[in-house]
Amino acid sequence: MSTPADAPLARERSHLAASRAALRAMREDVESLDISDVTANWVNAEVLARQIDERIKALADLGGTPLFFGRLDYLHAPGAEQAEGAEGERFYIGRRHVHDADGDPMVIDWRAPVSQPFYRASKKDPMDIALRRRFGYTGGDLTAYEDEHLSEPADSSEATTSKLLQQEIERPRVGPMRDIVATIQPEQDEIVRSGLSGTVCVQGGPGTGKTAVGLHRVAYLLYAHRERLARTGTLVIGPNRSFLHYIEQVLPALGELAVRQATVDDLVAHVEVRGTDDAAAAIVKGDARMAQVLRRAVYAHVTPPTEPVVVVRGSRRWRVPAYELEDIVRELLDRGIRYGAAREALPQRIAHAVLVQMERSGEAPDDRVQDAVARNPAVKAAVKAIWPPVDPAKLVLRLLTDADFLAEHAGGVLSEEEQKTILWARPVRSVKSAKWSAADAVLIDEATDLVERTQSLGHVVLDEAQDLSPMQYRAVGRRCTTGSATVLGDLAQGTTPWATRTWEEALGHLGKSDGAVEELTAGFRVPTDVITYASRLLPHIAPGLTPVASVRENPGFFEVRASTGDAEVVAACEELLRNEGSTGLIAADARVPALAEALTAAGLTYLAPGEETTAQTRLTLVPASLAKGLEYDYVVLDEPQAVVDGEPDERTGLRRLYVALTRAVSGLVVTHATTLPPQLSARDQYT
Repeated sequence: MSTPADAPLARERSHLAASRAALRAMREDVESLDISDVTANWVNAEVLARQIDERIKALADLGGTPLFFGRLDYLHAPGAEQAEGAEGERFYIGRRHVHDADGDPMVIDWRAPVSQPFYRASKKDPMDIALRRRFGYTGGDLTAYEDEHLSEPADSSEATTSKLLQQEIERPRVGPMRDIVATIQPEQDEIVRSGLSGTVCVQGGPGTGKTAVGLHRVAYLLYAHRERLARTGTLVIGPNRSFLHYIEQVLPALGELAVRQATVDDLVAHVEVRGTDDAAAAIVKGDARMAQVLRRAVYAHVTPPTEPVVVVRGSRRWRVPAYELEDIVRELLDRGIRYGAAREALPQRIAHAVLVQMERSGEAPDDRVQDAVARNPAVKAAVKAIWPPVDPAKLVLRLLTDADFLAEHAGGVLSEEEQKTILWARPVRSVKSAKWSAADAVLIDEATDLVERTQSLGHVVLDEAQDLSPMQYRAVGRRCTTGSATVLGDLAQGTTPWATRTWEEALGHLGKSDGAVEELTAGFRVPTDVITYASRLLPHIAPGLTPVASVRENPGFFEVRASTGDAEVVAACEELLRNEGSTGLIAADARVPALAEALTAAGLTYLAPGEETTAQTRLTLVPASLAKGLEYDYVVLDEPQAVVDGEPDERTGLRRLYVALTRAVSGLVVTHATTLPPQLSARDQYT
């Protein structure tokens, strides 16, 4: 690695300064644009002004964020047909493209094809690269560089892991999640750059970077397919608001400002959720069989016609017999289109039958006549009787409160016991007064889609997917029926009673059975000693999974301490706060109030999950139920057995504990006044 006195370092700093100046010039050029004479109307002016504003934001120079983090020196042009990669050509790799006044590139976007060797080239496959240079920064200042001469024979004495790479991975975490664009590994890059047309499911244990991979995949797809995704939209789905707040700065740091974020509950917010289900009811409501029950209940509203429709126009009467109406209804049902779309088509079909009769009698009706017939009172009355409107929320309410109605449509699908499980004990006056649960809202979303098609997006990223029910997967799948998805999760971290058993099953519920399943097993976040300890739980919670193998050279700080009370938990927090970076105190939900009181009594200020850590407040008190997806430099885990006992069954409790044990980046202290779970004491194949 270089020293500050190196002449090459001075040249690289000069290029950084010139690149920043070029970026400022690019931003100033956009700011100086005058659109007063180029827009035809105020609507166009508003659209163009918004696009310019977004471009200005995307060109912001974030002082603490390196403009480029690597350099590639190509050996020679790979082919005459390729303009880039010419002999001796050098490319600086960064978060966004920067060019000088002549249009020549100063920094190449990390997503460009010419940047790919930065992530994938090796001495075994140099990809026509002579030199790969990584840069080290302190704040926004370039302070070091490290070279790999990929065209030279491998030397066994050379370090196998980049020191700058290790330093970047182990850099203290304060504030929201940051991007990993400088440290993407070859196996991660393959997933990031996979095509838009295919769905990818990433199974990754703690610290394998699956969330970052999913977010960088969105950024890559927006770069490679910008126009298409600008039309169809992209969406990132997370498990809760705390998690979304934690990751919300990653895409803007990569120059992508227009990606929406939401939870599954946000997607299905057709009613206000004020109630909860017990585990048994939630399992049945989340079962994919409920989709069949709802379909039956919706289409049961269609009544076969028994009377003809008689349309009076002037002095003529046109009669459509019942058998012909029945044929029309049967054809609409057989087509499998949405209930609402079929209902809208029915009056036009009846009108068309009338027009056929008119033409046979020598008249020459046009489209205006057909529309007039479709609006005829007799036709409207027939449509209302045959194919009445359906309110999805009222339909679900009736299923949950009317035992006979539920039995009629759940017969042969749900057992009598399952039907009793989801029936509400008391009648409800209206949709508005009902205490809907989160699972009920998903049922309403399913019914809504049966009536009217849900809008599909171009690409959806679904994180922490292992906790979704089959019906929740279906709700997400409706948002990408004509698009693709990136599914991220870890089967070992499933902590709901309906947690995903296999990814193949999950992809089926999502409507993406042809999706590819990729597994990440290299751990970059969790220290070796910590992940080794946590992996003792794997045989008990997910015996088929490959344990994460930490690639960190630093084994990390790890201790298990017997304690006699909350004062020692607070002391452990104070000890870890002496280090640089963030600290999380994770505890069973029931223990949080007592620990909050102990921290306050000791004069320690703390944050709640989702609140941003600062240099002044670096401690977060985290209920175990909200720890998933979060990370801290140091973690104090209070009372592991209490975490296990806080869940309805042992397997779920051990999975919750596995999540809590794997939130640390640099060090973990486990404190316990009661006996540790025996699964942590057992030494097995993973230790």
